Amino acid sequence: MADNNAVTDIKEIKAINKVTFKQRMISYKRRPLSLVMLILVAVAAFLSAAALIFLIVYILVKGVPNLTPDLFAWEYNSDNVSCMPAIINTVIITFLTLLIAVPFGIGAAIYLAEYAKKGNKLVKVIRTMAETLSGIPSIVYGLFGMMCFVTALHWNLSLLAGGFTLAIMVLPTIMRTTEEALLTVPDSYREGSYGLGAGKLRTIIKIILPSAMPGILAGIILAVGRIVGETAALIYTAGSATGTVSGVMDSGRTLAIHMYVLANEGLYTNQAWGTAVVLLVLVFGINTLSAFIAKKLGSKKG
Repeated sequence: MADNNAVTDIKEIKAINKVTFKQRMISYKRRPLSLVMLILVAVAAFLSAAALIFLIVYILVKGVPNLTPDLFAWEYNSDNVSCMPAIINTVIITFLTLLIAVPFGIGAAIYLAEYAKKGNKLVKVIRTMAETLSGIPSIVYGLFGMMCFVTALHWNLSLLAGGFTLAIMVLPTIMRTTEEALLTVPDSYREGSYGLGAGKLRTIIKIILPSAMPGILAGIILAVGRIVGETAALIYTAGSATGTVSGVMDSGRTLAIHMYVLANEGLYTNQAWGTAVVLLVLVFGINTLSAFIAKKLGSKKG
């Protein structure tokens, strides 16, 4: 009996799909421009996916054969040009930057979305400035960090100077994505919380932020991608020392700078391709971990 019901359901689904397909074809005949737009969008999606796949495959083909044990030696020297110190420095500066930027970005977004009055001119100015800062080239941030943190504050070339520079760079991204995530939370959540007697701060912490967490993490993932792949800003602030740092006031190169230096010297091109694979895997791992955390938070909320 169950098998008959399943067969019937499948037939009904197929019939519905046929009707839907016929309706779409009739609609496209009446509006040929819609069909043209559909084709253009499909071609654009295919080309984008093809370019991404080609890029990943090309890096893997060029880099995987050059992944040798010497490339992961604990200490760097001119023979092994190990990327292990750069990996450690990259992880340190990523967490340092997020530690600085995330609280300020989320705090600013909470003010703009929850506390600022609608139509406030200050809010419009802040949003315009954030969007403007997002488009500034990273080399400009590097020069600013060099003059402000390295020279004026006498931090010299250090991970701390690089971390603060990157924090300023990714702050607009975190702030804007968090604000958009907060604005997508339905007002009924807020009204329900207020109706149960909760205050504004408790509503934001217990209701609004957990609901917006997937969007907030998406902004943080974008920030991490920019931090890990940044070179111009860090060359002027964090430097390109080859060793593993012993503190945030030491100079050290990240993976992106390490790859740039190897390729620029022209003597270690193969090792540069191997470093590119390591960088690709590192970014993929961080994004996967962030997506897993977002999924877990979403399931807990549900």
